[in-house]
Amino acid sequence: MDKTLFVRSLTSCIFWKGEIMPLPIPYMPHTIFAVEDGTYRSVPRVLIAPPRYIQGDRILEHLGRYLSLIPSTRAAILISAGGQQRDGARLVASLRLAEIDAVVVTFQGECSAEEVARVVGILQATTHPVDCVVAVGGGKCVDAGKCVAARLAVPVVICPSVASNDAPCSAASVMYTPAGVGAGAEFFPQSPALVAIDTRIVAEAPVRYLVAGMGDAMATWYEARTCLQNPQARSVLGARPTLAASALGELCATTLFAEGVAAVDAVRRREVTDALERIVEANTLLSGIGFESGGLAVAHSVARGFAALPTVHQHYLHGEMVAMGLLTQLVVESREAEAHQVAEFFAQVGLPIHLGQLALSPQDTASLRIVMETAMRLPYVGNEPFAVTADLLLAASQQAHALGQGIAQQTGDTAYCALHAP
Repeated sequence: MDKTLFVRSLTSCIFWKGEIMPLPIPYMPHTIFAVEDGTYRSVPRVLIAPPRYIQGDRILEHLGRYLSLIPSTRAAILISAGGQQRDGARLVASLRLAEIDAVVVTFQGECSAEEVARVVGILQATTHPVDCVVAVGGGKCVDAGKCVAARLAVPVVICPSVASNDAPCSAASVMYTPAGVGAGAEFFPQSPALVAIDTRIVAEAPVRYLVAGMGDAMATWYEARTCLQNPQARSVLGARPTLAASALGELCATTLFAEGVAAVDAVRRREVTDALERIVEANTLLSGIGFESGGLAVAHSVARGFAALPTVHQHYLHGEMVAMGLLTQLVVESREAEAHQVAEFFAQVGLPIHLGQLALSPQDTASLRIVMETAMRLPYVGNEPFAVTADLLLAASQQAHALGQGIAQQTGDTAYCALHAP
């Protein structure tokens, strides 16, 4: 998920049965956790996470049994038309086997206020209310499911169809306009009640999604470490990071280095292997808890900057932008050896390691300045233990580019080209 979008003001309304219905009162975690009395010591360490995480080969065939833990007797399933063709029948059959009624609603593609209002209206118009929302699909679908569940005041169950980001475990949704333009984010006081990811579906999805998830996940440790070591830094929750979240972030990076290449090979063969299981867990669970309770820094700020350029936003995935953002962070922190290690790994799995692999040039300072000035507007750059400027970030991105080009010349760009072939 693009965790660096600003939180939008929830002052709009939705319409249901001809009546104006206000959106829920905005929940801002900072107002709960970040009230200070003048010293950073007054800010608590906070960790949030889903109470249940289930992952495995073909586990969606047992979803009804898992929903008995909610417990649920009538569940809404939010799923795309393509998802219904692929997984709809077995999902409904699993729920029926557990004596759970299913109300299937087709997700129309954007996590927008309008789409959320449409789904809420459909579910509120049913004769019997649902007692949970099951969101099955990619990032926008699962984020919309969180919003719908919040408005219905029922638990949400997240069933990701890809392992491309760490959004499934988070208590937040990235919002868009109906045209797909970023419109901020919503935060929720509760994490998803259950996250269930079927690794068979991940193994059969395009490998680029898994690789992008590794870019997003790899940044978790390096950003969490920066936040942990800087007493003034704050997590996404506005609190101090916990040792637990930082440890999960470090384990996430260790797992990626050890198993990432093997997991890519498994997906190319459409096989579920132990390496794939480990990487799916790293991309989804370890990174999900790690980023939210561990904190963000330059990597995600610069990624948000890249997303401000339409040519990048329209053609590259969030984790691919985070990859270049992380290399920029490691350079700006003078961690050249780690930047080299990370870039070599990225080259092996096919993530961008120089600006040219995001369709940018180091000489295009006008575009890069837009990226870095956008990054500077994000609060997470303030988690670095030194003053960060747009000029400093621009220079670091150019140095990261030079590093990546050098590695690409030595090792080649076969993995990247395989993911981006026409």
